[in-house]
Amino acid sequence: MSRGTCPRVNSCGPLWILPAVVLAASVIGGDAYSCHEVRTAFQVRQVGPLHRVPETPGTDVDLLVCKHQGPSCCTRKMEESYQFAVKRETLHNIHSYSYELEHLLSGHLDAFQDMFQYLLSFSQGHLSSLLEGTYASLSRHALPHVNQLFSSLSLYLRGANVSVEASVHQFFNNLFPLAYTRLINPGMYGSVMMGSEMGDCLRMIRQDVNPFGPHPAVMAQELAGALGAGRQLGLALEEGLEVMNATEHISLSKDCMKGLVKMVYCSHCRGLTLIKPCVGYCLNVMRGCLASVSELDQPWRRYTSLLEQLTHATAGHHSLELALLGVRGHVNEALLYAQLHGPLITATVDKVCGLSTREPTSMQPTSPEVTTSTMTPSSPLPSASPSKPLPEQWLGQLAHLRKEFLMYLQRYKSFFAALPEMLCEGENVVDDSTCWSGNDVVESYSGRVVGNGLHAQRQNPEVKVRAPNPTLVEVKESLERFNQLDQLNEDSDSCHMEKRCDQAVFLVYRYANPLFIPPCQR
Repeated sequence: MSRGTCPRVNSCGPLWILPAVVLAASVIGGDAYSCHEVRTAFQVRQVGPLHRVPETPGTDVDLLVCKHQGPSCCTRKMEESYQFAVKRETLHNIHSYSYELEHLLSGHLDAFQDMFQYLLSFSQGHLSSLLEGTYASLSRHALPHVNQLFSSLSLYLRGANVSVEASVHQFFNNLFPLAYTRLINPGMYGSVMMGSEMGDCLRMIRQDVNPFGPHPAVMAQELAGALGAGRQLGLALEEGLEVMNATEHISLSKDCMKGLVKMVYCSHCRGLTLIKPCVGYCLNVMRGCLASVSELDQPWRRYTSLLEQLTHATAGHHSLELALLGVRGHVNEALLYAQLHGPLITATVDKVCGLSTREPTSMQPTSPEVTTSTMTPSSPLPSASPSKPLPEQWLGQLAHLRKEFLMYLQRYKSFFAALPEMLCEGENVVDDSTCWSGNDVVESYSGRVVGNGLHAQRQNPEVKVRAPNPTLVEVKESLERFNQLDQLNEDSDSCHMEKRCDQAVFLVYRYANPLFIPPCQR
């Protein structure tokens, strides 16, 4: 991830070592040396007002950070400017590395949500075409309930506090009065006023009467499972964006600022504007400054593993696409079931609501609005107006999107642990040869190089880490809670799916529908 044009600056070393030595020798000459190169660097790097840089080096300068023996081109005001500049530059460098990761998360969040919305829209049109073409007698009144169902599913996918199962059952509750008065008893709507009391009673007893057989429960189960993974994926991507946003706006401690100024700018005070820090020295400074950031490493690794699982879950056997496209089939089967069991449903409703104007003549199934004698599980949907299949390019695009996301995600599993090293790569440091150690020009850094994290900084010779960053402590705790909560949700969903599957099997046997095979038994 190095941004430098040279792998390491020492590969370009001969270009700057000689000028640096000449400038260092000029400093020793005292009055013979001017601070021209320091002024130039001060201006080019937009450190601060140029008038703060003296024309010639001074002696006995009262400096707080860049203290050294001999004349200096720095003043106390320049040190203040260096602190502002190095903070700006460090945060910019952090952002330049985190930008791609942030863009990866936000871009795929938008892309996944757009794809989910497309699938919802396609499935809604798929169901509407069925009602309009095959069940025209109830379609006009049913379409608003279709819109409400898919609106609720859309909100659920975006993280709203909506229940998929409650939305599905509400849809079938609202569908029952329409099916009862237009399909089961088609003459009733013309002879009996469809008042609010009648509709309320039918909606209230729908789940007890169970006019649609096992299909509402199975449809709710399939949608909850498939959409649940998509919803969790969206929430996880949003959590990752919050972590990145907090990381990009971290505050740097005073000890960190001193360490950065000493590493980046104190060499300028001696006229050494081209020399670069030693790699080990840079690592100590950056690991000290980013100790609290490095603490995010373990929860972030668990988080990226969770993202992989959720992405695979949404892709598994195209479960999301199939669940949404299966809505049309479930609704069609539910309406067929209601027509085939019309007399029994009517008798039950009469006992509870007393709505029918006539008693059923027999307990044999009424004639459905559509022919069902040739229906088998593999038969096409009955005489609905042709609907366009889900475009293959959209399925291919969704598969490519998931594959691309997983590929890029692998590169960022160790992002927070590797960040100090990335900031000490390329043109920012010198791997060997002559380099800046914070106090002098050396052939190699002799200090102990510490590891990542707060505990390791106890031995850091360059930056004192007195306490963890409170903002990043909160970010870490939030990320850990999210990981734990999502794992609990996943376990709960698995248990819930098993229970729903058992219930579906029970309903199948209860209503003796041998053609139906619940998904968990396929």
